[in-house]
Amino acid sequence: MRVPEYLFHSPVSVSRWAVFILLLSLPFAPRAAQGQSLGYEGPTGIFVTPLAATAASPAKGAGHPVIAYHLLAGGPVIGTWNTVSITEGFAKRFEVGYTREDHAAGNTAGLSPLWTDGLNIFHGKVNIVPENAAKTKWVPGISVGGIARTNDSNVGDGANGQTKTNGDIYLVATKVITQINKKVPVLVNAGVRGTNSSLWGLGGNAPDFSARTFGALAFVFTGPGKSTIILASEVAQQPQTIKLTDASGTTSAAFDIPTSIDYAVRVVPSPKHKLNIDFGILQAAGVIETIPATDSTAISYVNLKARARAAFGISYGF
Repeated sequence: MRVPEYLFHSPVSVSRWAVFILLLSLPFAPRAAQGQSLGYEGPTGIFVTPLAATAASPAKGAGHPVIAYHLLAGGPVIGTWNTVSITEGFAKRFEVGYTREDHAAGNTAGLSPLWTDGLNIFHGKVNIVPENAAKTKWVPGISVGGIARTNDSNVGDGANGQTKTNGDIYLVATKVITQINKKVPVLVNAGVRGTNSSLWGLGGNAPDFSARTFGALAFVFTGPGKSTIILASEVAQQPQTIKLTDASGTTSAAFDIPTSIDYAVRVVPSPKHKLNIDFGILQAAGVIETIPATDSTAISYVNLKARARAAFGISYGF
């Protein structure tokens, strides 16, 4: 049985210690596997973390494009983020895509101007080991990929007229486990990424390139009229600090970014269509610490008011 990868696009979760998983029970027909779901930044996957799956395509040549729209209501400080994505699969092993991320400013004096107009996101992924390769049921799908963000002038860098480029390189493994209970398959998704961005670029650049882990947990139920309802949560470890610079380009402060969690509901109206709709609550960052570079003991606190924010997404494959 092949589990449809389009079921696993659900909003973000962040955990400081997590190296974790996506578990999925799936009670409907395998023909629904033709569907697709794009994450917030464009890759096939969860809200912001990728799956090993790639956008649907034939063994030779290109598939049909997949498009998506996402909204993150970040609150009165961070503002609202909108993304529009297009992703194309090739030869059952590759995908590439582009996402435009636009920002509507918040209304908190002194803080909201740190978030600027938006950024561009380019991504690519290659599946290096197909799931169940060599007809071995315990072999996970394994993929490597990358994400590049340009014109990312959020937080500090934007305040001084600077634009920054940052990105991720990741390795992800996805496995559907049916040996325990064929009627309730379990999907395990876990990976590691190297990144120099804070909060997927929403917080600008991180001071250094570091390894972060990710995964998720979801349960799927059959809804009315052969629809599917998925209850999910995702985890993705993040750099704890943001690179903040003053007008001279020197570091003036660091931020202690707390962990956050997201809860989501996905609705797949019909297994006959490559469509899914997602709703979620993101717990991103509430009160955070700021640590001035000139005096590490002079810690102050800033409330970003983004501890429980609504998120929405919709994906459609042609």
